Amino acid sequence: MVSSGGRSNGLILAAMIFAVSMTFIDQTIVSIAVPEIQQELGLSATGVQWAVNAYLLSLAAFFAYGGRLADTVGHRKVTVIGVVVFALASTMCGLTPKGSLAEAWIVTFRVVQGFGGALLFPAALAIVVQTFPLRERGKALAMFFGIAGGLTAIGPLLGGYLTQWTWRAIFWVNIPVAVVALVLIAISRPTTVHHPARMDYRGLALIVAGVGLSVFGFQQASTWGWGNPAIGLCIAAGVLFLVAFVLVELRTGSPLMQVRIFRIRPFLVENLVLGIAMLAFVPVFFFASEYAQVSLGKSASEAGLFLLTFFAGFVVAAQIGGRLLDRVGAKLPVVLGCALSAVGFVLWAGKVTTLSFSAQQWYVVVAGAGMGFMLGPASTDAVNRASKLSYGEATGITQTVRNYAASLGLAILGTLLVTEMRSHLTTSLVSMGVPHGTAVADAARLAEGRSANITTHGSAIPHFFELDFASATRSVLWTMALVMAVAAVVGAVGLTRGRQEEGDGVDWDGDTLDDAPAAL
Repeated sequence: MVSSGGRSNGLILAAMIFAVSMTFIDQTIVSIAVPEIQQELGLSATGVQWAVNAYLLSLAAFFAYGGRLADTVGHRKVTVIGVVVFALASTMCGLTPKGSLAEAWIVTFRVVQGFGGALLFPAALAIVVQTFPLRERGKALAMFFGIAGGLTAIGPLLGGYLTQWTWRAIFWVNIPVAVVALVLIAISRPTTVHHPARMDYRGLALIVAGVGLSVFGFQQASTWGWGNPAIGLCIAAGVLFLVAFVLVELRTGSPLMQVRIFRIRPFLVENLVLGIAMLAFVPVFFFASEYAQVSLGKSASEAGLFLLTFFAGFVVAAQIGGRLLDRVGAKLPVVLGCALSAVGFVLWAGKVTTLSFSAQQWYVVVAGAGMGFMLGPASTDAVNRASKLSYGEATGITQTVRNYAASLGLAILGTLLVTEMRSHLTTSLVSMGVPHGTAVADAARLAEGRSANITTHGSAIPHFFELDFASATRSVLWTMALVMAVAAVVGAVGLTRGRQEEGDGVDWDGDTLDDAPAAL
């Protein structure tokens, strides 16, 4: 443990929770306001999806940079810079003008928000890891992720009420949170170890290009169609950039990302589990929010309550998972959580077409509890594999994997939702006597647009549209269940039982990684 100069570890933990809470809140709060943002600014369905996904994409692209910067410049300094950048970008998002500039403006500053989050999150998490000893770390990070998750849960609820005043307030709410975080950081003054080194901007350019192009290809598939050669070219180019990134990093003296750490089996497996699980974890908020407002006819604030049900399970299970990590190691909470979440998604999917919230709520709780069990232990166990000089970089790698997967998940599942909507709407329109050709065209327009007048006024939504949207959502939830089942299998096969011991962390000098422990 790095000394904090006699200051309370609890105060340091509180400061870091407030700092990262903005990044958690913004993963969900915007989903609630999507219909209002789309209607007032006149955004296309693709544009409004980019307003959500640009943030996640930016996080994924710059997390490695943020983690590396924190380890080389100083964790507290980078946390402060990240908080300030995030708050300023939030202010600008809230000031988005109406008219032709609206879409470019909000997407641009959502990217800047993501950049700020990518700076502050690895630095803040590294501070927590260095502040608490290994045997207390699971409990501390369970509180870190649990409270942050609880604030994420408040995000949709708060967003629902704020949008009744103005959707712009969902961005401005970050400003007082940022002020509290900066005050707590100034009071607690956390002290951590860092190691000055050159920044690998060549690696940064490659990973940004790789993440950006590959996600862009999946994102645009629902609009351009899979038959468009530009889709395949974007995805292929992105993959090639990522491959080039790995090869370059292996040959760089001071790389942006020490990819050799993946030789440590627990680190590799935990990142695989996290990457697979995040295909579902963040996207579920976007799709559940749309389902609540479109199929259930809920208001934005009521949709927030719907998502709060998910976090009721998440927050409680996160505390249990953290304690299990300290007592028995990562395998039990990780595998149990993934399996439980898979069961929850299956049961939830079976009830969405009833259009009854009460018939679904306990299954939503189960899905959230599964995520709570696995998220903190998997993240903590992965970061624990690094030395004290590399906690920021390890966090950056882990968060890059998580947010890249979340961006892919939102893009792929968004394409699935639109495709399923087209199919169900075509069938419904034909059954009502609409000629097949006209039905196909109308279904495509409705599925892609999910027009603002449909998604913001529950009474105006035709019953067949509610059912068709629910059926499409069911396919998304089934896919999420499959994703979590795969994550459970990977964890069960790849992880071994037992707690990590002090000294199992590895100094990333390149050659030392060859001698790293292969498993728990």
